[in-house]
Amino acid sequence: MGIVNVTPDSFSDGGLFLTPERAIEHARRLAAAGAEFLDVGGESTRPGARAVGAEEELARVAPVLAGLRGVEATVSIDTSKTAVAEAALDAGAEMVNDVTALRHEPSLAGLCAERGCGVVVMHMQGTPRTMQENPTYEDVVDDVKAFLAERIEFATSEGISEERIWVDPGIGFGKTVGHNLELLDRLGELRELGRPVVVGTSRKRFIGTLTGREVDDRLGGTIATHVLALKAGADVLRVHDVAEAREAVLVTEAILEARAG
Repeated sequence: MGIVNVTPDSFSDGGLFLTPERAIEHARRLAAAGAEFLDVGGESTRPGARAVGAEEELARVAPVLAGLRGVEATVSIDTSKTAVAEAALDAGAEMVNDVTALRHEPSLAGLCAERGCGVVVMHMQGTPRTMQENPTYEDVVDDVKAFLAERIEFATSEGISEERIWVDPGIGFGKTVGHNLELLDRLGELRELGRPVVVGTSRKRFIGTLTGREVDDRLGGTIATHVLALKAGADVLRVHDVAEAREAVLVTEAILEARAG
């Protein structure tokens, strides 16, 4: 899943693809490099990011979505707002990726049920503005798993087919370095929910903390997380560097298949 941030303030590539032309070109490059999904977002969810209204968010993503019609990848809209998701689905998006897991605007669940689209529900402790202030868990994996199970139950109660729901543990969203590492190490436990698991570690702060690398120089650490996430059972990797991640996936899968065979 290639990341297409149409924002001025995302933690890694904020402002690089803010114009529709540059964002469309970037998205098409990601698809050509092997992205099966393109996740288009118009509001940054980095720690401390300011909230964006639906009108502003939609103004950012609408021309990009229009420019991606016919692209050879499934388009996902990264939003927690019903109005933005509705316009995106009208424009050809087939998935909704909600970092609030349908909590910010519960009406989004009804829209997704009506449209029959895919839905990614992600765990986040707090909000993007507060999530890194003091994240605390009894057991981070058990707590995240219980949260995701509850959100699956909510989504299905609103009419979303269970087979259309994916789960994301929310690496870096209200977690310490230790929490992130434990989630990645025990990722297989989330597969017990019976839904595809999405993992987004690309260039995140905990990798910089471990390696001392700045945000745009974390590819090596990111690839390590990709390989171990795949080994633990991740189904989808949400990434900035599609070509490099795809190579890592191909080699990792070949090794795992050789071991199984």
